Amino acid sequence: MIKAVLFDFGQTLANSANGFRAAEKEAQIKIYSNLSLTSWETFISSYRRIRRECHEKSILSRKAIWQAVYLHFNRKPDLGCTEKWENGYWDTVKAHTTPFPEAVQVLGDLAVEYQLALITNTQGQRASDNHRISSFPELERFFKVIIVAGESGVPPKPDAAPFRLCLERLGVGPAEAVFVGDDWRIDICGASDAGIRPIWIKHYSVRRSWPQVETTAPVITSLNQLRGLIRTDLKTF
Repeated sequence: MIKAVLFDFGQTLANSANGFRAAEKEAQIKIYSNLSLTSWETFISSYRRIRRECHEKSILSRKAIWQAVYLHFNRKPDLGCTEKWENGYWDTVKAHTTPFPEAVQVLGDLAVEYQLALITNTQGQRASDNHRISSFPELERFFKVIIVAGESGVPPKPDAAPFRLCLERLGVGPAEAVFVGDDWRIDICGASDAGIRPIWIKHYSVRRSWPQVETTAPVITSLNQLRGLIRTDLKTF
């Protein structure tokens, strides 16, 4: 019997895709200009490779990623400057983050029957209250437990630890919970490794290239599909 529904935040409850695109573009232009390079193609290829490698190692701090870019080009970064850019980066993401239209209604409906919790990876900043979920009290109020993984000694997703910590705080077992997330590696594989049944949301309004993988996890394109899915399909999932 399902007793708890756990959620990721970005691209799961809210669309930050345009914010990330804008913030990344701003950061890339600043770093390229600061490095005084002459080939944008060489720079952007290296930048994207380094960012991907950092993400695969669960290095989530933008400042840390940018420092790796500087070191790749044999330059020492100005730490004060990169920290300022990081703050601006997240300001841009927040400014372009919008909850999905159905999110408040769906969370309200689910909260009548289930405990709700949020497990989101850190933004790599100093305090968890900097995470953009705090900018959306209309969503935040529904969650009994909020885990900002990657902070306070809790490793980031896809490590199983933040999922297990969340279950412990809710007082439920893995078989009594489902996790809704958008990222294949971080969310779907992470939840599965923790013994929690995942639901993969590929929201219809999010523009991105989804990985082509085989999975038994249910796939939804709107949060509106959740309630019926939990009540029916997951009985045999």
